Amino acid sequence: MNAVAEIETDFHFRKPTKHDGSVVWQLIKNTKVLDLNSSYSYLMWCEIFSDTSIVAERNGEIVGFISGFFHPNTTDKLFIWQVAVNESERGKGLATKMLYQLLNRTACGTVQYIEATVSPSNKPSQSLFKGLAKKLETDCNISDYFLSEDFPAEGHEDELLFKIGPIKNKR
Repeated sequence: MNAVAEIETDFHFRKPTKHDGSVVWQLIKNTKVLDLNSSYSYLMWCEIFSDTSIVAERNGEIVGFISGFFHPNTTDKLFIWQVAVNESERGKGLATKMLYQLLNRTACGTVQYIEATVSPSNKPSQSLFKGLAKKLETDCNISDYFLSEDFPAEGHEDELLFKIGPIKNKR
């Protein structure tokens, strides 16, 4: 069995529920690289934004999470807020698989663009979004978005906007 087929059969993808919020919060915390928000925010993400977010499970354990939402007043831009993959599952294409699962949901049927902000030092996320654009055979435009001086505390990196699309073939 090839690696892609193995990934497809080993993971279960689903919409998150509010009962996943605390586990997702812990997953984000364990990455040690993503901004950890309040546990309440993850409860809300898993409940209110479940149509545009996803969890990946292996053997009944949540090992991946993507939070996303539609830009206000449009349903053609899906903004990806956070992508988290358990350390034991990294390098297996799980984040890309979760993005494909999201794109193929009925709720995301109108999506023509994926947007995300990525800091310059976050090479894995840069590779994820550039690779997704390549696989979708579309553009990946990168521009300044939030500058370090926009943040209230010192030490936060710039956040670059990655805009992928237009998406024609969601596979």
